Amino acid sequence: MSDQMVKWVVGGVLMLHGLGHGGALAALAWIHFRPGTKTGAWSAARAWAMPTLTADIAAVIACAFWVVALVGFVVAALSVWGVFVPADWWRPVGVAAALVSIAGIVVFFGTWPMFNTLAAIGVDVAVLVAVLWLQWPSQATLGR
Repeated sequence: MSDQMVKWVVGGVLMLHGLGHGGALAALAWIHFRPGTKTGAWSAARAWAMPTLTADIAAVIACAFWVVALVGFVVAALSVWGVFVPADWWRPVGVAAALVSIAGIVVFFGTWPMFNTLAAIGVDVAVLVAVLWLQWPSQATLGR
């Protein structure tokens, strides 16, 4: 795969994963503003680790996790592509976003459909492994 293609794929995965957190935010908003409607396997936020939280407080906390992860992954993608953000930000921002995403998934495990949960964990772990362990893609691959 060419270096340019790697750059687009890595940025694209980061961007799509960030926007996926936007989908979780939209689901929380839907459930809040239209309680009782069918949502498939989506349910109101509930933190198994903090069962005494009200649904509203749990939703606010979940939203905080997802907003931080969304912004982090979008900023990391823009950094990979060299758009509006310094190019060397993508690694630390991408790792931070992946850690926040994993923390949110752990705190709210069981709230969202299992496929979505496993897919999100898969991308988060892939980001961490690629960046921290494999140190891929290299700065040279990204044209820096």
